[in-house]
Amino acid sequence: MARPDNDPRTNARVAAVQALFQSEQSGESAETVIDQFVRHRIGNDSFEEGSIPEADVVLFARIARTASQQQDTTDALITEHLPADWPMHRIDPVLRNLLRAAVAELWLEHDNAPARSIISDYLDIAHGFFEGDEPRMANAILDRIARKLRAAEFDKT
Repeated sequence: MARPDNDPRTNARVAAVQALFQSEQSGESAETVIDQFVRHRIGNDSFEEGSIPEADVVLFARIARTASQQQDTTDALITEHLPADWPMHRIDPVLRNLLRAAVAELWLEHDNAPARSIISDYLDIAHGFFEGDEPRMANAILDRIARKLRAAEFDKT
């Protein structure tokens, strides 16, 4: 996945999605994968060969750790907003982990990042991975979840 910008927060989100995907696929614990990313993948010059340049390591670790530790809760929130005939296991694994990371970050309310900004960034990331309807699906799910988790932000508008 190539990204035109080099924003540390965006890069942390990309790294979290990739780490969650790796943990799910390999069966390694999230803590093991977080450590691997911090030691070997974050801070390199480009996105080539799975590297992540200039990521906010604290944000990355918080997102990946929260998504992993609270996976049952985040998965329940995601499942609640899926069509009845579309179970969680049917979602593409990258998209599934992107949703988990985004929901974890929405839940964290880390440094008061606005929900709409978080969703927008994850949608940009989704567009980097997918060319089909997946980003639209992510947008619909994340918007509904954000309105539930951060209702006050949406009541203002």
